[in-house]
Amino acid sequence: MRIYEVGGAVRDALLGRPVRERDWLVVGATADELLALGYRRVGKDFPVFLHPQTGEEYALARTERKIAPGYTGFTFETTPDITLEQDLERRDLTINAMARDADGRLVDPCGGRRDLEDRKLRHVSEAFREDPVRILRTARFAAQFAELGFTVAAETQRLMRDMVDNGEVDALRPERVWKETEKALAMPRPDVFVETLRGCGALARIYPEIDALFGIPQPERWHPEIDTGVHVLMALRLAARLTDAPTVRFAVLTHDLGKGTTPPEILPRHRGHEERSVQLLEALCERMPVPRAFHDLAAHVARHHGLVHRADELRPSTVLKLLETVDAFRKPRRFEEFLLACEADARGRKGLEEAPYPQANRLLAALAAAAAVDARALAEQTGLGGRDLGDALRERRIDAIRGAVASAPRTGASPRSGATGA
Repeated sequence: MRIYEVGGAVRDALLGRPVRERDWLVVGATADELLALGYRRVGKDFPVFLHPQTGEEYALARTERKIAPGYTGFTFETTPDITLEQDLERRDLTINAMARDADGRLVDPCGGRRDLEDRKLRHVSEAFREDPVRILRTARFAAQFAELGFTVAAETQRLMRDMVDNGEVDALRPERVWKETEKALAMPRPDVFVETLRGCGALARIYPEIDALFGIPQPERWHPEIDTGVHVLMALRLAARLTDAPTVRFAVLTHDLGKGTTPPEILPRHRGHEERSVQLLEALCERMPVPRAFHDLAAHVARHHGLVHRADELRPSTVLKLLETVDAFRKPRRFEEFLLACEADARGRKGLEEAPYPQANRLLAALAAAAAVDARALAEQTGLGGRDLGDALRERRIDAIRGAVASAPRTGASPRSGATGA
């Protein structure tokens, strides 16, 4: 029995990055031998075991053979005579196909270290084309390592395009697409995930609502970058600067879906795109297992981001209605995320990346002032109840908002992507 450290831990150590978890490969052993040593089996498709002391994952070396379409259409073989090299040669990218032995020596049959140095994401072999999930994983790694200068190798891009053209990507299950998407949204450059999928044609197959945004013009006055798809990528990149929250990033990614279905005769304006965006978002979330927290925030952003951009033009009563509609009183933390997504939309435009966004502070001040009006104290003070108390509470909150926004700095020119139909 020989045990090797494999995969991401080896890659990250060579890159000088912190290693957060380690995976191990066992060569020359059987499942029964590991069980006899106290390992606990957890794998279903192929034998994976948890170490009795550390709890780290140990997998038996394996080979695999394609027997059906899609990423589940494989049969696996795990026997003691399977070599380390055979196991590594079935992995996705060369940078993930390296190992270290017990003495710390690097085993690199696929040229992973060279590709680390060259900052290339390159497939190990033609076996890559047998598993469409590898397209998603490659795009995710591109998003993870873009800031280190990594790009997808040209031959891997061609292979991914061939897989899309041959229909292999159509076998992807929604739950796996979403799982990889959610991981990618947490990466430093989620916009690169989208770009990579679009570059090979996969975006049009799995997220046609997003792909449809590219090439759709917007008014240059409000969107100097003009192309809606380019704007969404710029906004997504800005969102990644503002917050690590994948919910906010998803909301930014989907906030303008309706612009992809704007009637051509009214372009470059987009009247009514907010409600169309919500409808397309609903369809996307029905197709994919998008968690409720992602869906709810994205729907609020899609419907109301234009209103937020015009915060200094809104009557206090309109501000209160907005706060109530997005449930800001009960969920103030989500309201902050809502404003972050709106800020990413406003600043994700050519030349506006460093612009201030005082609308957020203005609305946060309004929320704080309105929330400070205590319904119980008001009832005790006035003796009102029921609908009369509700009306009085509303009026007090409007007055509080009026006072709060009167002292807040005005926003000046704002990106009118809402009521103006831009």
